[in-house]
Amino acid sequence: MPGPSFKLERAHPLPLAGVDEAGRGPLAGPVVAAAVVLNRRKVPKGIDDSKKLCATAREDLCGEIRAVASVGVGIATVEEIDDINILWATMLAMERAVGALIDAGTLPAMILVDGNRCPKWAHPSQAVVSGDALCLSIAAASIVAKHERDRMMHAYDATHPGYGWARNKGYGTRDHHEALVRLGPSPLHRRSFGPVARMLAAPSLFGNTTSG
Repeated sequence: MPGPSFKLERAHPLPLAGVDEAGRGPLAGPVVAAAVVLNRRKVPKGIDDSKKLCATAREDLCGEIRAVASVGVGIATVEEIDDINILWATMLAMERAVGALIDAGTLPAMILVDGNRCPKWAHPSQAVVSGDALCLSIAAASIVAKHERDRMMHAYDATHPGYGWARNKGYGTRDHHEALVRLGPSPLHRRSFGPVARMLAAPSLFGNTTSG
């Protein structure tokens, strides 16, 4: 399958922003979105769906993208995820990413969003299913969002040790589940997510107390 291109993007006016998120599925940590407007004359080589790239490649490309593109990053906290659910927290992170892009001086004429729906905003926009595999701007956003969230989880691993977040990035891996049983949920765990909610509802069944 060919990599992402500007094929779908050429039907829309410039400047065009691609938007994607990272961190919808983990048990811990925020959800992070990025909005990227690429300079089509200075596109870093190797941009692809972030899931197809190793961490080193994502880090290198994130730096290259930031050097030549307009970038905005938005975050929705664990508290917001638990309050409004992960779908609307993801939409909120996307809104904040585009807001950061605008605050930095770039107002997109069109926004392409990875997935099957766009946030409820006034911006001209279109959802693109599998957009990170099809559109270069969305792929670039996926790289920035994934790298920025991974960087945050590395930092959280130092302040909340024992859960393996530097490795698992908060996803529900075996070692993460084992740490949850051993240590209990931290303040950065999503209380509304099933495994954490069940543990908080019946801590005696898991042999632990909450750690925060």
